[in-house]
Amino acid sequence: MGTAEPADFDIDLSCPFPQRIAVLDADPFVMVADAEAGLISVFDELHYDRADLDVLSPPMRRHALGRLRPLGFEQRSGRELVSPFEDIVIHLPKFHALGGSPFDALRDTSMRQQDYVLLTPTQAAAQIVNTYDLEAAVERVKRLVVKHPVNLLRLADFLDRSGRHRAFGTAIGHLMYVQRKAVCSEPLKTRRPLR
Repeated sequence: MGTAEPADFDIDLSCPFPQRIAVLDADPFVMVADAEAGLISVFDELHYDRADLDVLSPPMRRHALGRLRPLGFEQRSGRELVSPFEDIVIHLPKFHALGGSPFDALRDTSMRQQDYVLLTPTQAAAQIVNTYDLEAAVERVKRLVVKHPVNLLRLADFLDRSGRHRAFGTAIGHLMYVQRKAVCSEPLKTRRPLR
């Protein structure tokens, strides 16, 4: 039940890329977490411990690759997917230390404006917090947590003293409530991690 086979997407490769990649949102395990920032999230878990490892597992990577191939992407290296149809790279960030901050996920990734990155939901939420003001960040993370739950306690543990992070810290309780409601309802309630 936890493993999903790639769907046969009927994709018109002449379509603009933002329209093509939006098809990922139909998959329960992969979503465009934020198109403007180029963030693609891969479902991880329904429930977290704040000390959980935050890394794309091999099943998460395989599933995402299965969804991206019909969009024209091929794996060029262990950390990059490229499309021969356009100048876009989808990055798979380098794994950092076990206790690493989700805010550091892109530390060693050199992205251009048109590029995307494949992340865990918690890493995607951290990048959203670093990119947007409070209101926009909360709305985008709220959209994320109702489809791909985030390790919000781990995220809170790594918020620093900057104004943006302090402000976002005030929204953690509300986001936990929104996420808890989503996890107790369908379609999340019965979803299992990829294996």
